[in-house]
Amino acid sequence: MRYSIDLRKRVLSFIETGGSITDASRRFSVSRSIIYKWINADDPFTYQKPGPRKPRSLDPQLLKQHVLDFPDHSLRERASYFGVSPFCVWYGLKNIGYTYKKRN
Repeated sequence: MRYSIDLRKRVLSFIETGGSITDASRRFSVSRSIIYKWINADDPFTYQKPGPRKPRSLDPQLLKQHVLDFPDHSLRERASYFGVSPFCVWYGLKNIGYTYKKRN
């Protein structure tokens, strides 16, 4: 649950004026752990969206070339070659258009 910026400001100003974290927790009905996170945050008034924090580590071109070079490798073998999880390889294969379906 995300707390409003107004509530965050009120809680932090209460603590800055001498109130304890426990009193702020009771008065504003927020947990002590979230107050500690707000105090230790670089900017407690911004919200960071959850999701990927770094770019994908599997290059589609390298994966495609690996499939052409070694067509019989399993997901686990490809994952150990690239240093990623088998799910990452499966997702990469799906994105470049490879499927397990046999076409006649």
